Amino acid sequence: MRPRGIGWRSPLIYPLKNGTEIAPLMISTTGALITRRSLLIKATSMALSYDVLILNLFHFTLLVAMSLTLVLYFINVYYSGKPIKEKTSVAWHIALILLNPCLILIDHGHFQYNCISLGLTVAAVAAILSDRDVVGSVLFSLALNHKQMSAYFAPAFFSYLLGKCLRQQNPVIEVAKLGLAVLGTFAVVWSPYLYSAEASLEVLSRLAPFERGIYEDYVANFWCTTSILVKWKRLLNMQPLKLLSLTATISACLPSMIQLIWKPKKSSFLYGLLNSALAFYLFSFQVHEKSILLPLLPASFLAMEKPFVLLWLTQNALVSMFPLLTRDKLIIPYIALHGLFILLYHSPGGRQHKKETQSSFGTLRLFLLSCFLVLHVVYLTIAPPRKYPFLFEAVIMLLCFSQFVVIFLYTNTKQWTPSKPSALSTEAKKHL
Repeated sequence: MRPRGIGWRSPLIYPLKNGTEIAPLMISTTGALITRRSLLIKATSMALSYDVLILNLFHFTLLVAMSLTLVLYFINVYYSGKPIKEKTSVAWHIALILLNPCLILIDHGHFQYNCISLGLTVAAVAAILSDRDVVGSVLFSLALNHKQMSAYFAPAFFSYLLGKCLRQQNPVIEVAKLGLAVLGTFAVVWSPYLYSAEASLEVLSRLAPFERGIYEDYVANFWCTTSILVKWKRLLNMQPLKLLSLTATISACLPSMIQLIWKPKKSSFLYGLLNSALAFYLFSFQVHEKSILLPLLPASFLAMEKPFVLLWLTQNALVSMFPLLTRDKLIIPYIALHGLFILLYHSPGGRQHKKETQSSFGTLRLFLLSCFLVLHVVYLTIAPPRKYPFLFEAVIMLLCFSQFVVIFLYTNTKQWTPSKPSALSTEAKKHL
């Protein structure tokens, strides 16, 4: 709730024992408690009423409990049937999913509620991996209705479920079941707005804010990065830009979708989620810095198979959000959470692929860290030229975009490349 101005007067009056009547206490932007009839009580801006404090505490506890429950549900499904030796890093895997620094900074520093839609997506993925496709469809529909950004995962869900249905004895019936589950969920959620076409159109207009343009602020995606050379907003009108963005997004998603329909395997589904989300982040219309949270979720799912991909993506995601977090005065939490994530990743209970991290990726990572360090120092200490006030933001954007493209190409290649059985799995089979 936005704080009201100093001149605001409450219509409600509370009588005191001495006969004086005062309005409810509230906190102004100056830190003073405003009352009626000039009854002014000094307080600091940290003072909070007990009801608000308890309500916020309850809300935070509920979100933490829900997030932990849904992640444990996914972990239980993900590790079911795996050899015991592959379960030694379960706690590390849980921590990486729950304690992603980007999610913490955006939800609790920039004040968003992405953890709700992401939590529902976690549950949907777990349900589908356990072959509860109808339940997974309902949960993903709820996530999509909570935040339309969840559509980043829609191509992967659609392709994987369609591929599974086509291999059933009665594919038409299976598709109809999932379709009814999705339509029923949407009907229930949208029921308050279906009484009139005007109300429904008003909601839809909020879901697709095309009037903001193809990009806003400096975000490390294709449209904003290439705008340095190609002035998209001047070159094309809104309608051609929407069509061009849609075409680019579908084209980027298409290889992953084809693979999921052709061979709908559970391991490919997780890669498909990552590739679909990255395709939307790189090419879709009106992308925000926080949208990188969506590719980070499936990357954390794959932390046991490709831990360095999660590290690579997380560090670039953090840097891409640095200008936004600086404006929100979150530099200290940014540094602290970045450092804690690196310590968590390299903790003794973790699982790193030594060959990959010590070879070319290790060299690349060292080079990138050096560049990021220089950029951070320059951004915080040196004023940009007057002619180019957003020069440093543009450099950060260019560097992060190049890394996102490399990750996107790598994970698409991994999705199409059949994974070899791990040494642990081979050893476990020998003991059977």
